[in-house]
Order: sequence, then C-alpha cells, then structure tokens
Amino acid sequence: MNKPLSNSTAALKKINIELVKTSLKNLEYGTKSSISQATGLSVATCGNILKELLVTGEVLEVSHEESSGGRPARRFRYNENYGFIGCIYISLKNDIRWVNYRVTNLRGEKIEEDIITLDHITYEEIDVFIDQLIKKYNILAIGIGIPGVVYEGVIGICDIPELANINLGERLKEKYKIEVTIENNMNLTVYGIYKHHKKGTSVAVVTFIENSFPGSGIIVDGNILKGSTKFAGEVSFLPFDMSREDQLKNLHKKERFIPLAAKTLISIIAIINPQIIVLTGGLCKPEYVDDIYNNCLQIIPKEHIPNISYIEDIHNDYMQGLLSTTLESLAYRGTLMLKQN
Repeated sequence: MNKPLSNSTAALKKINIELVKTSLKNLEYGTKSSISQATGLSVATCGNILKELLVTGEVLEVSHEESSGGRPARRFRYNENYGFIGCIYISLKNDIRWVNYRVTNLRGEKIEEDIITLDHITYEEIDVFIDQLIKKYNILAIGIGIPGVVYEGVIGICDIPELANINLGERLKEKYKIEVTIENNMNLTVYGIYKHHKKGTSVAVVTFIENSFPGSGIIVDGNILKGSTKFAGEVSFLPFDMSREDQLKNLHKKERFIPLAAKTLISIIAIINPQIIVLTGGLCKPEYVDDIYNNCLQIIPKEHIPNISYIEDIHNDYMQGLLSTTLESLAYRGTLMLKQN
C-alpha cells in the first residue's frame, strides 16, 4: 500500500532538511551553491530550507563571500549552540553508583563534564538530575548508558537492582518532550570504539569487571548487533558447565579467569568472526592477552583469530558511543535509513 502523497512529501522535506544541516555541520560555512553540490539538491530547494533554518536560529548567516565581480554569494554556517545534548552513563564499582555526564553542543563539542557518586540511584534521582540540566541548557536530547539489558526503553537485567524493570525512556520522554535514548553500556562502548578508531567493520568488546558478570558489545558490518530482544552480547549466559555464581567466583582467580575468558572469545569468534576484539575491565590485565590468544589458538585456526587488544580505561570510548548515538537520535529517521541502504 502506497503512502499518501502528503506524508511522502513531508518525509522528503525532512530528509532534505537533514541533508542541508549535515552538509553545513561538515563545513566551516557554505553557500547555496556549495550546499547544493554537497547534497545533490537544487539551489532553490537549499535556499528555501536555509530560509527556514535562519528563522529558527539553527543556521546563521555570516559575512558575504568576496566577489570577483557581480553579486557576492550569501554564506551560512550551522549554529552548533542552537541546542545541547546531555550524555549520562551510570556504573557500579565497589557498591558505589557512579554517574558520569557530559553536556555538548550540536557538533559534539564538550561544554561541561563531571562525575558524581550516589549510594542509591533511582528513577527519581535521574529525573532530578536531568531536570537540573534542562534548566541550565536548552537540552534537545538525552542519552543514558545503563549496565544492563534495555528493551524498548525498559531496563531489564541490570547490575543496579533499583533500576531493573523501570520504563526509564518513555517516562523521561513523556515528561520532558525531548529525544531520550537508553542503551546498554557495552553496545555504546563498542560503538564508541568503532567510531573513534575506525578500524574494521566487525568489532567486539568484552568487559570483565570486579563483582559483576562479563558482558560484550558487538558490531557486525558497521551495525550494532542487539538481537530480537536486545539480549545479544550477554556472554555470562554462555554454557560454561557451571552455575553463574561459580562463574563469577572463578573469574576472580587468574588461573580460572584466562580459560573462561578464552572460551568467551572462542564463542564470539566462531559465531561472529570479528576483525577486532577489545578486552577491558579490572579483572583482565594487559599481560593476560597473550595467554588468552594462545588458549583460543588451541581451538580456532590462526587465520580466523582476530586482533585481540586491551584497553584499560574505556571512558572516552563509552562517552563517544553515547555522544554519537544521542546526536543521531536528533536526525530524521528516514535520513538514517537512506544512509544505511
């Protein structure tokens, strides 16, 4: 069944607006002609869109381009401070809840960043924190990273029990009328590694944190592998022939950690066959990487073993993934689908 013409026209206009904004974000400034060349849209269409964006303030006009004769071309630039986004990720260490946050403008440039600690963290505390950010900045979108499974905005299995079974995304979106993205911490981390390092199209990150079950984030062909219920990457549920409680105990012993970590990687390699695997977390050490590699080599032929490396501090990669995902939430979905296809 074909969509009504009015809907198709509105969708096309949104896509065109997004193309113009994206081209300007990538330029110091642009003219109607240069934006037309970058987007493939007509000069007239670009002019009409720029006129609308000037009214809202999302685009600014700068001094005219010098002319060698004739009328000088008008120049425009994207107003990166038209609005802001808030990126928040919550983690647990030694029974302390850590809240890392960053506020950026619409180019992803950092405006404010800090870390706070809490004894408990509930919906109400997250709500109060976001309310403070919104009162301080013109926040257009919020992204939240959670150490747990997130399905349709609802937090399921979670390292922070008081957040389990909370429909965090919809509640915040309904209250503040802004874009709200809730995502698993490992999915965000692997996306940050993928975006930051730009190495390969298939990447996996596996984390081994003290007093927590391991988890992983996986990108295949440039897309985060989430699964039908967003459960993909929950590697602690692999059949290790032991209870999860015993698994957690063994992960804290070096002589048992290395074979367990290797079995985890072997499963990922056999099923996903990534180009890169990044190990992280306090239970894993840089000096373990060679032993883990050699354990994998006992099962997996050498030519199929990916580059295995270790990153001690994933904060920047995690935040990069959260930042990228939150910025993308502001883009019209039709444009994203067009770019992927």
